[in-house]
Amino acid sequence: MPQTIAVAGATGDLGERIARALIAQDAEVRVLTRTTGDSAATDALRSLGAKIVPVDYADTDELKGAVGGANAVVSALSGLAPVILDRQTRLLMAAVATGVPRFIPSDYSLDHTTIKDRSNRNLQLRRDFRSILDAAPIRATSVLNGAFADMLTGVAPLILFGRKRVLYWRDADQPMAFTTKDDVAAYTAHAALDPDAPRFLRIAGDTVSSRDLATIMTGISGEQYRLLRAGGIGALRLMARVGQAFSGTSDDLYPAWQGMQYFGNMFSGDGAFHALDNDRYGLRAWTSAREVLQDR
Repeated sequence: MPQTIAVAGATGDLGERIARALIAQDAEVRVLTRTTGDSAATDALRSLGAKIVPVDYADTDELKGAVGGANAVVSALSGLAPVILDRQTRLLMAAVATGVPRFIPSDYSLDHTTIKDRSNRNLQLRRDFRSILDAAPIRATSVLNGAFADMLTGVAPLILFGRKRVLYWRDADQPMAFTTKDDVAAYTAHAALDPDAPRFLRIAGDTVSSRDLATIMTGISGEQYRLLRAGGIGALRLMARVGQAFSGTSDDLYPAWQGMQYFGNMFSGDGAFHALDNDRYGLRAWTSAREVLQDR
């Protein structure tokens, strides 16, 4: 009998990919969407066989009705404290109240369990929610995937394509984990269907350094890409603090200073993985950094 998985945040980029991956694995998918949600996204998922469940996150009874009877709840909610702490906690409490056995929080990041406390605003929200989740009587599994490899094509200013430079801080040979959103979604779908999934699953589609990226881009383009040292970790974190201080209170999820915080965690090695669970659900072809950059 197919498992039923409730997915919150499925009208977002990653959430939609997770919902699609679950449908491809023959799960019955409930897409929880706010009543003001994107109808184009929900229509696309409905056409694939997902059940669309409009829900008001402030309505406890609606939330219970939306998740009740599911085998697992997968959160792909994206936002700041009102979403990651408040809305996601209400989702968790509804799952607990209705006896849902498993919960996957919206983590999908580098290892926020090992980074310095308060060193990254967005990841601190995951750390704070982890305390709430671990106190709840439900089996939880966090999928940690490093950085999204899709960002290597220009969203994250790591590879300066116009200048043919690759930035680094402190150490050009610091290994960094990158995983595409499609690979994260497929793996998360397996985890959602796995009643024995552990508390943390760490995956990496590829692990590369800035030096590796320079070599990859030189090979792809036929032009020499060189390394560019942007400074040390201390200076990077100072710039992030200054940027945050001058930005004041902002609803921007990824301001420039937040990117600096991520780079600080990556190049310091604080959020690095020391063991991977890539093969838990069998051997698969993971998308490499080279493949992502070749398709740019």
